[in-house]
Amino acid sequence: MRCHPVLILLLPVLAAAQPSQRERLRPDPEQAKAGRELYNRSCTMCHGLDGAAGDRAPALGAQRRYLRSSRDELFDAIKNGIGGTAMPASPLPEADVNKIVAFIHSLRATAADVEVPGNASAGEAVFHGKGKCIDCHMVRGRGGILGPDLTRIGAERRLEDLRASLTTRKPPSRGFQPVTVVTKAGARIEGVARNEHNTSIQVLGKDQKLHMFTQDEIQEVRHEEQSVMPSDAAQRLSPDELQNLLAFLARQTGRRQAQ
Repeated sequence: MRCHPVLILLLPVLAAAQPSQRERLRPDPEQAKAGRELYNRSCTMCHGLDGAAGDRAPALGAQRRYLRSSRDELFDAIKNGIGGTAMPASPLPEADVNKIVAFIHSLRATAADVEVPGNASAGEAVFHGKGKCIDCHMVRGRGGILGPDLTRIGAERRLEDLRASLTTRKPPSRGFQPVTVVTKAGARIEGVARNEHNTSIQVLGKDQKLHMFTQDEIQEVRHEEQSVMPSDAAQRLSPDELQNLLAFLARQTGRRQAQ
């Protein structure tokens, strides 16, 4: 049995394009909303609901690079099918295909691709001040090093992911495993693990300093299950302050003109 439209649109590219070459998607919200309904009605024989992975086809909105990503490429793949694959041509009219393309783009859109309400300048003040984000994160060469560099965060993460990172407790991301080290001399260092081996461990402490301990100096190493990233922004900040902070983060694309 042949699969319905939008099968195998999204084969990942082995070598990712450079960030400067990334297509800015900027989906139309109304088109995307109509496209979601068409997609869930027409394409989920193979793909999953709302762009998730299906039984016979991949997720349409995973954060990765694809062979077909531009509007024209996606339109052609849906409307005309993909030769040599199980992806058939679509019987839908062109207007409906365009709506499905808009929906796919909305799935892939990062925070920088969408209109984010708020005052980015005021959000920058929150980042450097009340939010205390600058204590752990760097933007354009300024800030702490305990957390990830956020210079391109708007171009790399979805808006909902940014909001969740500020308001929801999560397991640590790769490379940022929280640890507490207690030495035999009685010192206690909290931070994230760096270069942990059977014989030694390096810890980037909350004091922004790198500490190294050999195994014979250590009394206890405790790996924490939750990230050191605070999740109480919604309590510490007003709704406007939180929205302004999101507007600021969404504009961090690594490009000077985005500020």
